[in-house]
Amino acid sequence: MTQRIYYQNSHCREFTAQVLACRPAEDGFAVVLDATAFFPAGGGQPGDTGWLNGLPVSDTRETGGIIEHFVQREIAPGTGVTGILDWDRRFRFMQNHSGEHVVSGLTHRLYGYDNVGFHMSGPVVTLDFNGELTPEQIGDIEEKANAVVFANREVRTYFPKAEILETLNYRSKLELTENVRLVEIADCDLCACCAPHVRYTGEIGLIKILSAMRHRGGMRLTMSCGFNALSDYRSKQETAEACSALLSAPQTELASAVERLKEELTKTKAACGELRRQVTEAKIAGLSPVDGNLLLFEDGLSGNELRELVNAGLTKCGGLCAAFSGRDGAGYQYAIGTREGNLKACAAELNAGLSGRGGGSPAMLQGSCRADRSTIERVMNGFTCPKE
Repeated sequence: MTQRIYYQNSHCREFTAQVLACRPAEDGFAVVLDATAFFPAGGGQPGDTGWLNGLPVSDTRETGGIIEHFVQREIAPGTGVTGILDWDRRFRFMQNHSGEHVVSGLTHRLYGYDNVGFHMSGPVVTLDFNGELTPEQIGDIEEKANAVVFANREVRTYFPKAEILETLNYRSKLELTENVRLVEIADCDLCACCAPHVRYTGEIGLIKILSAMRHRGGMRLTMSCGFNALSDYRSKQETAEACSALLSAPQTELASAVERLKEELTKTKAACGELRRQVTEAKIAGLSPVDGNLLLFEDGLSGNELRELVNAGLTKCGGLCAAFSGRDGAGYQYAIGTREGNLKACAAELNAGLSGRGGGSPAMLQGSCRADRSTIERVMNGFTCPKE
């Protein structure tokens, strides 16, 4: 049986122990110790990493009550080891997990919703509740959660006796009857949990709810705490500063500056579209009528513009009109039209010749192709559409 040091001292970063067993495992070996401060994955929190006698521990997991530390090389049973945790990683998980308890506890107390799903990976935590929350309610939860942090309340962990456990109203996703470890934050939360936590809520640092969305009839919140919340703030601050400089606007006015830029871009796109239409009409008007197929190349056209170009070109030719927009190497978008015949019936043959894909109606096909311009010209100039 391994002594779980993290139960008595969640802040233990370094310890000594003796190897009880070592077995081959995938990509290395699994080591069992007589005592460990490494927390095995559980309760929504990932397993700890760190070092045993300088060997990197890539993960810690528990199976059938046995805690295993995964390393690259064998450590013989009986060997004394010094274990060192990757403390920065562990402490960030502790901040996020304790912060989750604060938010889940308050959500349950204030609005009666249960946390029915919890996942912690990297810098963020996701929490699933079995009821919907309004933006105002989420803001209220966040405000009160940070008030709990600033109050620096004790985060108490203990194993109550069975007769006492029966009298307690605590949160738990499982039906537990023995060896139940509770995490208690006064006037905030009482929850069954096996993971290491901070000693006082002040260690959690800032609690920030990053996003909220409806999820399976309830609500999914994404949040970050402490050092992870600070990293998130720094990243967003850098982005805001860069946008502020690019838009020549104060950070507090970025939304209105982007809205103005969006309106200007919409007007510019409309003006460009009108200019392209006029240029296309001028080019069509200047075309000499042809008896056979008419092949047109115009860069930067949308699907609608390609169709309009083909419809105009059909008045100048006796066969097909095909318009292509793009360039060699990047591919082309195409529209191909006819006034008589059935293009749909020969779509597969055309796409095979053009290394393309697409379809449509008997009167017009649209799609994309990878063929270069010389291949397109060879295929289209010699193509005849079958009659209806």
